[in-house]
Amino acid sequence: MDYERYVARKLSIGVLLFLFTILVSLYSLSHGSYSIPLREVLDALLGKGNESAHLVVWKVRMPRIVAGLLVGSALAVAGAVMQGFLRNPLATPFTMGVSHGAMFGASLAIILGAGYAESSGRISLDNPYAVVLFAFIGAMTAVGVILLLARLKGLSPEAIILAGVAMSSLFVALTTFVQYFADELQLAAMVYWSFGDLGRATWREDAIMLAVFTPVFIYFVIKRWDLNASAAGDEVAKSVGVEVERVRLISTFLAALITAVSVAFVGVIGFIGLIAPHAIRLVAGGDYRFLIPLSALAGAFLLVTADTVARLVLAPMVLPVGIVTSFLGAPTFIYLLVKMEGRR
Repeated sequence: MDYERYVARKLSIGVLLFLFTILVSLYSLSHGSYSIPLREVLDALLGKGNESAHLVVWKVRMPRIVAGLLVGSALAVAGAVMQGFLRNPLATPFTMGVSHGAMFGASLAIILGAGYAESSGRISLDNPYAVVLFAFIGAMTAVGVILLLARLKGLSPEAIILAGVAMSSLFVALTTFVQYFADELQLAAMVYWSFGDLGRATWREDAIMLAVFTPVFIYFVIKRWDLNASAAGDEVAKSVGVEVERVRLISTFLAALITAVSVAFVGVIGFIGLIAPHAIRLVAGGDYRFLIPLSALAGAFLLVTADTVARLVLAPMVLPVGIVTSFLGAPTFIYLLVKMEGRR
């Protein structure tokens, strides 16, 4: 009976998160510089209604919201997994240098000719897929170096975190080096790319992110018991048959992979992988059987909400969503840091 209540509570949290995500998505579909009544939004979703509402919903806002759902879920799940396997509440894929590696790759692509300015003065990308490819390679290079060192030298979880900090510093230096030789237009394009923006995603990008995220998410769900054991310590995990080093390296790679794909398409969006898992731990505990799917729901809800705020707070101007998530994440990071120090 107690176990049934335990499971029911987790399921109720999941249902609430799902409903909140649906509600904020509908609100985001209907509000913006061009507001659409909710009834017309529902008609457009069903393929009915006027043509202008259908165009705005399916061509402009829906791809953006789907991107928010996928990127938010990916970042949150990646953060939850890395915090478990590295046994560090501050661990996220960005700790591994993913964002800084992506920024270097994007900057390199731009200085090689992928940026330009329209006559209106707005910065856009002449060859966005070149930037995406270079950003993805840069992100995975940062993680690849760390995992190679971990494999060859048997790095501890603490050492892996420190190696990530070192790689982040290296890629910051490389990015600054590239920016030093950039002209004003190229530098503006680099800064523009670094702002996380879900508006860059189209249905094609959403499909790619979904194709990458789905098998990785299934793998993490299958490995939920390994995560529970690893969170208790390597000795405990090994005693129940978990190949700790192997599973840790594979899981860290996959967490970095879904993050790298997301960052490459929409730019740098920080702190979702930190906020969402810890919020779920506060209300649902640290059982990874529930933490992984609930973190995915929480990450999707947080990012779609943050993007809605970014679109509406200074409408018709649209803020980059990365600014909003940073405002949310910085206090959370400081709180967790102080909490960790208080336990010592």
